[in-house]
Amino acid sequence: METPLDFQLNLQAEKWARTFFGISVALLTVCIFVCARRLEMAVQTKALVSARWLADAIKANRIGPNLRVLDSSWYLPKLLRNAKKDFKQRHIPGALFFDIDHCSDRNTPLDHMLPPARRLTEYVGELGIGNNTHVIVYDASEYGAFSAPRVWWMFRVFGHDSVSVLDGGLKKWLSEGHFVTDEKSKAEPTEFRATLNRSWVKTYEDMLKNIDTKEFQVVDARPAGRFLGVDPEPRDNTEPGHIPGSISMPFTSFLGPSGELLSPDQLKELFRQAGVDLGRPICVTCGSGVTACHVALAAHRCGHPGVAVYDGAWSEWYTRAAPENVISKGRGKHR
Repeated sequence: METPLDFQLNLQAEKWARTFFGISVALLTVCIFVCARRLEMAVQTKALVSARWLADAIKANRIGPNLRVLDSSWYLPKLLRNAKKDFKQRHIPGALFFDIDHCSDRNTPLDHMLPPARRLTEYVGELGIGNNTHVIVYDASEYGAFSAPRVWWMFRVFGHDSVSVLDGGLKKWLSEGHFVTDEKSKAEPTEFRATLNRSWVKTYEDMLKNIDTKEFQVVDARPAGRFLGVDPEPRDNTEPGHIPGSISMPFTSFLGPSGELLSPDQLKELFRQAGVDLGRPICVTCGSGVTACHVALAAHRCGHPGVAVYDGAWSEWYTRAAPENVISKGRGKHR
């Protein structure tokens, strides 16, 4: 027979159970909402935005905590062109400068390697970019895009999917008659959280192992002459050539005359002609991990978003690889 004490204990236990259930449902609801919001942002954010779209956003005074524009221009050292100086002289209104050399791993002799997550968190937060900010990246190269896809990929590899490349870059922006300025913009620093997706970053050891395993396809975005070994590399003490088994797809082949990225159908045909299977894993490379990201962007536009980058690229490969793993029609590498 149930005693009064048993009744009170059972009543209290039932009350605690209802309370615990209510808290659990509330927490689950919050988690579902946050995940849905992030998924929604990722789905809604296009990999490319047009010059007209950005011009309209600027006219509507949308630049701020929810929308940031970054000039991510970078040039090969031998061009003797100062990207930051050029930015100060003219840039898209409201744009801030993203320095891929400054936001990098300082503990390696290799150029602009991915920074530690903490370094990127600090750098991006100082630019007024939070985890809910839609980031637009562009560069001022004559091609329409050169280094911007690298910064697009950097944000994505650190978990920020709300990022787009300005299609055609400053080249297209100017050709459409949009305004540029030398006025300096400021942003209120904010908090940015970054988590590296390590599966999208390949090391020298990964690349060396893949020569035998062929777990992923390797696509090289350098000009064909450098890939073949008949044209010089832009860096001292480095001969041209390519990684065994890699496929040549020069980054310029993805761009039209206006500097805009080709259509998805055109891109798919380029991959088909090159012998790249978009249904299989892909790792991209180039000279120092910059133009390789054009291939990642093109594949993303074709429905293949998980392209990895060999961050050390040819600069590291040539330095560390055995001579037989430097394939070249030119001098190659000698012991």
